[in-house]
Amino acid sequence: QVQLVESGGGLVQAGGSLRLSCAASGLIFSTYDMGWFRQVPGEEREFVAAVSRSGDSTYYADPVKGRFAISRDNAMSTVYLQMNQLKHEDTAVYYCAADRVAITNWPHGTVTGYWGQGTQVTVSS
Repeated sequence: QVQLVESGGGLVQAGGSLRLSCAASGLIFSTYDMGWFRQVPGEEREFVAAVSRSGDSTYYADPVKGRFAISRDNAMSTVYLQMNQLKHEDTAVYYCAADRVAITNWPHGTVTGYWGQGTQVTVSS
């Protein structure tokens, strides 16, 4: 059974930082592209960032470029999202995802693989 378990969310002031983690089990982690999405209640889920299977390539949504960094540790079956210079509009539930899809296609509704349960990030202004 595949499980993706996110952690690291919480409440932070605007301008602060958080690091999200997503621990994967039940799959051969190094054969999956990994990424993060976020969702605000009443809105559609939004792509945030993705990293290729080897970790050599990354892809970001425009609103987070230069502030967020995605990385992975294949030995630990974990993907990370370092979030810096947080803004109030980054407030959302953040979801980890695993799929075998080119990371440049992740913003286009093509991710249908595995999802975590989400972790809340709240940025106070």
